[in-house]
Amino acid sequence: MYQKTPDSPTPEQATLVGRVWLPEVNGPAAVVVRDNKLYDISSLAATSSMLLELEQPVSKIQQACNLPCIGTLEDILNNSCYQQQDPNLPYLLAPCDLQAVKASGVTFVASMLERVIEEKAAGDLTQAAFFRNQLNAIIGDDLSKIVPGSEQAAQIKQILQQKQAWSQYLEVGIGPDAEIFSKAQPMSAVGFGAQVGIHPCSNWNNPEPEIVLAVNSRGEILGAALGNDVNLRDVEGRSALLLGKAKDNNGACSIGPFIRLFDESFSLADIAQADIHLNIQGEDDFQLQGVSSMSKISRSAESLVRQTIGPNHQYPDGLMLFLGTMFAPAQDRGEAGKGFTHQLGDKVSIATPLLGTLVNWVNHSDKIPQWQFGTGALMRNLVQRKLL
Repeated sequence: MYQKTPDSPTPEQATLVGRVWLPEVNGPAAVVVRDNKLYDISSLAATSSMLLELEQPVSKIQQACNLPCIGTLEDILNNSCYQQQDPNLPYLLAPCDLQAVKASGVTFVASMLERVIEEKAAGDLTQAAFFRNQLNAIIGDDLSKIVPGSEQAAQIKQILQQKQAWSQYLEVGIGPDAEIFSKAQPMSAVGFGAQVGIHPCSNWNNPEPEIVLAVNSRGEILGAALGNDVNLRDVEGRSALLLGKAKDNNGACSIGPFIRLFDESFSLADIAQADIHLNIQGEDDFQLQGVSSMSKISRSAESLVRQTIGPNHQYPDGLMLFLGTMFAPAQDRGEAGKGFTHQLGDKVSIATPLLGTLVNWVNHSDKIPQWQFGTGALMRNLVQRKLL
């Protein structure tokens, strides 16, 4: 159950927009948070994507009046938690819909080195500690001050190649080109309170707490949300060509609880200094905490957006872009040397005062609700409601 705490799911004095499932119309509605209540803004924009395509969306939202009230924020947050959800009452969805869901990988040195370890261990959890020690003995944390794509980075590449320590992950970590991949299909991300999915074939996996930028079709960065880029370390470690299987499964992407739009109180500069806190609580009483500091990212948010959308690649409905994480848990969960992996029932909380808290629970991807309401279903629903 949601309880208001210092790590509240919603920051104060913020322009927060999202999506809610409305059982009475069997479809979603775009919403805004006002005075701890959620208001339907479908009259302003039928979808989240359309909202972000408006000129000056914050101003238009502030001017909108006589909006239908859907319910209190607390009630809807409570009903969004899957264990107690009443399907006949409104609940939160991921705050995006038609946008492409993209992700940046290997944008922090700490997670970059863990990716190299996954590759060297060929996805074998039992070998991770050995290769971690071996890699640290060769390069330590000397890569932390390297500017990706710089002449110095090229020199480091030569040295690491000579030591036979070069990797495809180092290539995208300190090379000129960022790793940008498709994390999930439009409409497939889950929201606050839902279960995230781990493919049942995986025995080595973890959450990835990240900031997710909301970008419109013109490449304008309009706001941000929290995200969990669920990762199967053993699958990707076997081969980078299995990235799709490692990343895009049912429920393997959560975003929320809302998109906070940039306004006079919030900007991209705030994102650049944010600390993203992760807390994992297991049904076995295991607890793990971690922090991902955006100040330690190796590529700026603007540069990642420029590598994602522009003259060579367009997104007519906009996109959501995961910025990556420095969090790659190595803390043992059980047998020494085997590190961390999820267990079913884990509660994952991702939080920052700027964006609130995103809470999800872990289950196998074939045991959580199947994704059935896609783009076609949304269009038919909006037509029936005379919103298109």
